[in-house]
Amino acid sequence: MMIIDWISDICLLLGGILTLTGAVGLLRLPDFFTRLHAASVTETLAAMLLIIGIILDTGFTLDSAKLMLLILIMIIANPTITHALCRAAANGGNTPEMETGNPLQSSSQTVSQSSQDKQVQTETEISGKEPK
Repeated sequence: MMIIDWISDICLLLGGILTLTGAVGLLRLPDFFTRLHAASVTETLAAMLLIIGIILDTGFTLDSAKLMLLILIMIIANPTITHALCRAAANGGNTPEMETGNPLQSSSQTVSQSSQDKQVQTETEISGKEPK
C-alpha cells in the first residue's frame, strides 16, 4: 500500500466520523441554532474530507477536477447558507436558548424598568407625592 492510499483512507475515516458526530449533534442539541451549528461545521469539514479521500483514491483525472470545484463551491456556499438560515430564524422571532437567559431580553427589560423608575421619580419630584 502506498502513502496516498493511507492518506485517502484516513481522510475517508475522519470524514465518516465527523458525519456521525454531526448526526448525533442534530439529535441531541436543544434548539435550532445549536443544531444548525453542529450540522454546518461538521458538514463542511466532513464533506471536504470525504471528497479529498475520493480524489486521492481515484487518482487525478477530470473527475477529480470536478470534485475540487465542488469543494470550492462548498467552502463558499455552506457558511453563507448557514448564516442566511440563522438570520431568517432570528428575524422570524426565534431566539437562542441560553442557560442564564437571553441577554438581549434581560438588557431591554432592565432599560425599560430603569426608564419606568425615572418616570416615577420625575412625577414624584413634580407632584411631591409618592405614587400609589
